[in-house]
Amino acid sequence: MTLLLHGYGLLGLALTCILVIHQFFLRTPAIRRNGIALRKPPNTLPLVGNGLLFLQDRQKLFSWFVKCERQFGLETFQITVPTLHPGVVINDPNNLDYVFKNEGVFAKGDFVKQRSWDLFGDGIINADGELWRAQRKAGSHFLNTSNLRVLTDVALPLYLGRSAGHLRTIAENGHVVDLQSVFHEITSLLMGKMAYGMEMHANDNFTVAFDHASGVVTGRFQNPLWIITENFTGARFRRSLAVIRKFGLNIVNNAIDGSQKSTDPTYLDGADETRLDEVSGSLIQSLIASLGLQKKLVADAALTYLTAGRDTTAQALTWCFYLLMRNSSVIDKIRQEAQELLQNQGLVYQQLGSAGDTSSAIFVPASLPYTMAVFYETLRLYPPIPFEIRECEKATTLPDGTSLPEKSVIVWSLWAMNRSTITWGEDADVFRPERWLTENGKLITKSPSEFPVFYGGQRTCLGKRMAEIIATQVIATMVMMFEFTPEFQGERVSKISLTLPMRDGLPCCVKNRT
Repeated sequence: MTLLLHGYGLLGLALTCILVIHQFFLRTPAIRRNGIALRKPPNTLPLVGNGLLFLQDRQKLFSWFVKCERQFGLETFQITVPTLHPGVVINDPNNLDYVFKNEGVFAKGDFVKQRSWDLFGDGIINADGELWRAQRKAGSHFLNTSNLRVLTDVALPLYLGRSAGHLRTIAENGHVVDLQSVFHEITSLLMGKMAYGMEMHANDNFTVAFDHASGVVTGRFQNPLWIITENFTGARFRRSLAVIRKFGLNIVNNAIDGSQKSTDPTYLDGADETRLDEVSGSLIQSLIASLGLQKKLVADAALTYLTAGRDTTAQALTWCFYLLMRNSSVIDKIRQEAQELLQNQGLVYQQLGSAGDTSSAIFVPASLPYTMAVFYETLRLYPPIPFEIRECEKATTLPDGTSLPEKSVIVWSLWAMNRSTITWGEDADVFRPERWLTENGKLITKSPSEFPVFYGGQRTCLGKRMAEIIATQVIATMVMMFEFTPEFQGERVSKISLTLPMRDGLPCCVKNRT
């Protein structure tokens, strides 16, 4: 019986009963485009529709969305999942642009909020209206130009140098290191200090709990009977939520009484240390100023910004170095670009990463177009948010003529759209950073609807610039300082999560460059 509960046996039995009722009494209506019913995708079955498909491993689901995109092109098609409102999948950038520009029509809705509420509560991911605007304002204040300059000049060189020193020691001892943990540590230290005024690290109890909870919440979007099955399988999830909520309240209490200021030595000069201290905790203070002392609400907002600012960037860097280790010629080009910049500034790469050194601050997006192209090409192939889901608040019609009824669900797969041969060419599956550069080496800008990694419209990602700054400095510094050799076989895949963490990390050997 235990085995049955932990597998899909019980789920399949319950689903079958509901499907029969659904088919004969609550049958999903057809959605039409210009009066003609939308086509349905491969593997659509009688009674169950696409329900069983969404229960399978996420890698197979990724592949299915790509297969559908290759079959349908830009055509909108209908999906059906028993017990849920009718839904469509869009691949046309014009349709997605319409979604971005009509925030009042397309919202997270009950479909998303019911599934993500336990984890994010009233955080900006779930918020609408004035509550969303208040959190957005706080985030904008934190990510102002002055704070980003401190990030570039002081905080990132400090924590990047600390991790580089750790890697030097590992290289000397010949040990294997997980680069995903290294990048997660850098972003944890950055967000902890700058956003919340406290010390945070990767792989702590909170991170372990959040990773598990994120996987469970993701499963809710694939399993229409999650409310039932979690009664049998949700004990660890509930324990994880308790750890997460305690951590969130700890962030708020620390901001109020200042009890957990970092005591780590920074090795910064007085002026830089002052600059860093002045911005320390600026996000949590902005959230308190915007939301008041409603601790649960502020904690929800803080935790949402933490995962957005910490996890997605670290994961993107992990996939980037996975691709770099498989494409040595790209590493050579990054080094050439970074070396030219160092020489122009009268610097040498051997001084990078030493205690108190901030020379990595010269590695900024505007000065490293090829490195930026590498980062964007990584985001194209491994988008931090592989799927997006919205619900129609009222009936509307997409630009292609698809009529969407109220409460219908609209889905787009960034994983599939970013592999569209229509948008990206016949080599869309190939890692080729040059596609992002003009003949003169200038970075090409794509519209949010063509490249929706940072979303679009009113909800365009506030952390886009921050992610770019971190990525260029980390990629250029690490590539200049070290050689990386993979300690794994075959393809790396993501584990189940709301974002795209690499399953089992990125183990590799590190060698100091001389």
